Order: sequence, then structure tokens, then C-alpha cells
Amino acid sequence: MKFTYKSLPWLLEESDSGVRYLALRDLIDLNPEDPILKTAKDNAVKFGPIANVLDKMNPEGFWIKPGPGYGPKYKSTVWSLILLSQLGANINDDPRIKKATEYYFNNAFSEEGSLTYNQRPSGTIDCLQGNMCLALHELGVKDERLDKAFEWMARTVTGEGIASITDKKEPKRYYSYKCGPDFVCGANGKLPCAWGAIKVMLAFSKLPKTNRSPLINDAIDRGIKFLLSYNPSLAKYPTIGNIKPNRDWWKFGFPVFYITDILQNIEALTNLGYGNDPRLKDSIKLILDKQDKEGKWLLEYRYGPKTWGKFGKINQPNKWVTLRVLKVLKTLQNIN
Repeated sequence: MKFTYKSLPWLLEESDSGVRYLALRDLIDLNPEDPILKTAKDNAVKFGPIANVLDKMNPEGFWIKPGPGYGPKYKSTVWSLILLSQLGANINDDPRIKKATEYYFNNAFSEEGSLTYNQRPSGTIDCLQGNMCLALHELGVKDERLDKAFEWMARTVTGEGIASITDKKEPKRYYSYKCGPDFVCGANGKLPCAWGAIKVMLAFSKLPKTNRSPLINDAIDRGIKFLLSYNPSLAKYPTIGNIKPNRDWWKFGFPVFYITDILQNIEALTNLGYGNDPRLKDSIKLILDKQDKEGKWLLEYRYGPKTWGKFGKINQPNKWVTLRVLKVLKTLQNIN
């Protein structure tokens, strides 16, 4: 499968330091010591959108208000760390990033080993733990608490060693949000949640195979089975009352928080080695059909002033979305 990156020169324009850095790193694969890449990275960190997010951080290591950082959306600590990870930041780039990740662990990591919105076992949910495991990993965090969070996340998928929500005397059990194995979610009427599953699977996909325990591999197998039990291009995953899929599935955006789109689903499945699976054919066609004549993709979903920074105008060709797509297409091309 061959793709042409007609829009690559556009992504490499020096006027957009954040996109330029990631395009050089992720599409062209420049060596980390290449002076061009190092300069681009330096500009992104010091003058680009990464700098903007860091400038809004409280010196103690949080954004907006102290605590676990889930609210308010989408400028508090959780969302700021997710955004930084999607912008290509790393804890080695600026001491404030490391401080922020330490602050997050100290305020959101529960005694059982989960990443939560209240630092208690009851405060986790698939989309949150998937997003934060992914973000912290992408930020370059090396911490045994993150290793434990990945293992706990896998355990919540498989159900191994976790008691039922009704066994309230058990120290390790499911709760009202994360209420059962196989991505069952209280917020989705105790049905499996595809949005949460995709966040979890994308996080697992970033772990090197040598770092995946048997438990994590079991969770990945379950996730693949669930996501491919439905046509990803139709997104008819379980919903409360069997209502129509959320229309945001078909809107490609940036940044990507707890809302998920078909592109992110294909990214997770492709990263895990399923790019050649015929069940992805319709979704890949859908993605390709969205590009314009110049090989660009539109920003169809955005957070605007709800988050830090400006990432483009709605329904206009967008560098961040185009970068997201080209990274997925590059992975597809490399496995063919």
C-alpha cells in the first residue's frame, strides 16, 4: 500500500514550529542528533505551543487548581499533560514537565495502582487511565508507578484479581465507573465503551513488545477482539439505549481528549499490527476520502478556547490533523 505525502512541505514550514518538529521526527525520521531536528525541537519547546502550555502552569506543578487535575475541562492538569504529550513534549526538554508529572502522580495515583480523578480506587475510568498512561509514556516518564498503572489497567480489562462491584468488602474491586472487565463502563450504561477501549489500546500499543507482560498481552487480545467485532468505519459499538453512534466519530480533530474518532481507532489497531486486516479496509478508505486535492485534511472538531492554544479554524485544512493522518498512513505503509 503506497501513499504520497503531498502536504509534507506544508507541514515543514518554519512558521509552525510545533508541527514542523513532529513532521521531521515522525514522518521523516531524522536522527535525534540531527542538527535540523534539534533546532526544530528547541523552537517548538521554547517558542511554540509547548511553551504556551508550560507558561500557564502553576510553579507547584499543576494547572488551574491543585489536586488530581481532572477538572475543569480542558485546561487543568490532566488535559494539559495530555496536550503536552500530543505536542511532542518530553520531561527532558524542560524541568517544568517533570515537575508536573511528579505532581500528577502524587495527587492522582491511588493505593491500588490506578490513575484516578480523585486519588481513590473508585476514581478511575477507561478513557482516563488510557489517556494518562499514554500521555505519561509519551512524555518519557520512567517511574514504577506508571508501570503499575499499566498493569492495573490491563487487570481491569481482563478482570484478573478484581472482585465484582457488589463485593464491597474486597480491597480490589470494580466501582461505579470502571464497573467490569472488557471495557464495561458505568458512564455507558454498564456496556463496553469503545472510546475508553481505544484509549487503553492506544496506550498499550506504545509499549515495546518486550515490555508487555502476559497480563497486558491478554488485555490487548481482548481489546482487539472487541474493537474488530464491529466495523470500525460504522462505529456501531454498544451505546445506552442502542442509540446511533456519536457523530464525533467521523470528525477528525486536534487535540484529542476523551472524545475519540475513527482515525484514533485505526491508529491503535494499526500500531498493534492489524493494518492489513480486511476489517480495516472501509475505515482506511474513509480516511483517504477525507483528504483534499492537496493532500490535506480538515479540522472537523476542536476545543477552541476551552484548552491552551489555537490549533486552527474549524472545517479548514489543518496541519495538526494532517499530521495525525500521515502518521497512521506511514505505519500502514511500513507494514505492507
